[in-house]
Amino acid sequence: MQALGWVGEDVWFAHSVHVNDEEIDVYARHGCGVAHCPSSNMRLASGIAPIARLVDAGVKTGLGVDGSASNDGSHLLAEARMAMLLARLNAGLQGASLSTTSAEIFSVRQALELATRGGAAVLGRKDIGSLEAGKCADFIAINLNRLDYAGALHDAVAAVLLCQPRGVDFNYVHGKGVVKKGVLSGLNLEAHIHLHNRAATRLFEG
Repeated sequence: MQALGWVGEDVWFAHSVHVNDEEIDVYARHGCGVAHCPSSNMRLASGIAPIARLVDAGVKTGLGVDGSASNDGSHLLAEARMAMLLARLNAGLQGASLSTTSAEIFSVRQALELATRGGAAVLGRKDIGSLEAGKCADFIAINLNRLDYAGALHDAVAAVLLCQPRGVDFNYVHGKGVVKKGVLSGLNLEAHIHLHNRAATRLFEG
């Protein structure tokens, strides 16, 4: 990639499962980004990306799902949870001491940053990734007062990932509500599900 001039701040690499320390250093020095797709990597048995090492080296890192061919959920919160769990598993496989807390290995907030600021950085976007004046009003809201999150509210942010992620209750994109009270608005969902299943059947049979 270096010989081809395919490194730089406008370049990002998908997966990056099999990279060594020297290659991680190349990413960091040239400002390359990485799209981490943990669920796809697990489904395809591709291996475990060294996500903690990438983050520690200052490599711009976000999350991806690699499409429906190898990810059946395309659920970004679930992907963030998978990224966190897989990074912790990898740390254990690499011999991380069990005397350290799991949060020191890879934290919930680091995983959430991959899903927000991290993805924005990889794409070179300064208008998304965080709630700030002048940026797009993109945000979600989740009602934690339900059985799914019971017992975890001492850290409500962590509960969003440590408990099994579910659908959001509200989702706003550019300030416009696209999900309200858990229902996708402005779309005939039943018809789209039918069309999606028909298209999937054609692909499978063809």
